[in-house]
Amino acid sequence: MKSLIQNTGKVVLAGAGPGDPELISLKALKYLQKAEVILTDRLVSPELIEEYASEKAEIVYVGKQCSKGIWTPQKDINNLMVHFAKQGKLVLRLKGGDASLFSNILDELQILKEHQISYEIIPGVSAAFGAAAYTGIPLTAREYSRGVRFLTLYDFKFVTLHQWQDWATTEDTLVFYMSGQKLENITQKLIEFGIEGSKSIAVVQQATTPEQKTQVFSFEEIKSQSLPEFEYVPTLIIIGNVVNLHHQFAWFEEKKSGNSYFDNHKTNYQNAI
Repeated sequence: MKSLIQNTGKVVLAGAGPGDPELISLKALKYLQKAEVILTDRLVSPELIEEYASEKAEIVYVGKQCSKGIWTPQKDINNLMVHFAKQGKLVLRLKGGDASLFSNILDELQILKEHQISYEIIPGVSAAFGAAAYTGIPLTAREYSRGVRFLTLYDFKFVTLHQWQDWATTEDTLVFYMSGQKLENITQKLIEFGIEGSKSIAVVQQATTPEQKTQVFSFEEIKSQSLPEFEYVPTLIIIGNVVNLHHQFAWFEEKKSGNSYFDNHKTNYQNAI
């Protein structure tokens, strides 16, 4: 194996978490503070960059989709990483959520190996884990779920009848990424293949941010009424028996409304400590 070129820089591929800027790992934060170049996704919290990036750092926004209609092809992102690393710079490729879950990290790893550039991967809190925690939906709660599956639907034609049957009848929790626009299709297919009416679906938008919005429906309800339309914002779909726990443990919504147990018992708590 060829040794890495000694005069090149380094690329750090890091997950920044799902939205709440405080969910970034300490290791990723340290690289954010010292990186000379930061290539950042659209889903990374702007507060992270504004508060922790070095004033000398070059910030390059490489979002795949944003309000200004800017679209950065993956090939361009790859070229930017190589370009800056070959200048001997420390490059931070900052991704929303986790660095390797439903991202284009494989393309980036291949180009870095091809150019013999040193790299490191730092995990982050994925959107699924962030949404589950901030909605009070434990993904593998005992007696509710045997496991969890992370899925995404780019094209329905690649989903076989066997897969729909499996998804409709499994006791696992299903988590769909980047499938908000296909929500009605997903629910109708699962109903068609016999999903239990007692199971529920949670649609979580902008998870872990102050704008988080969670809507929950049982499949029994969906059979008799149409789903509302959802805005095209970052959306995660959670399906399974565990979703029924949301109303009992929705601590984040209670906190935003000022009705949380902690807020109502703050004086007693402070006296206790």
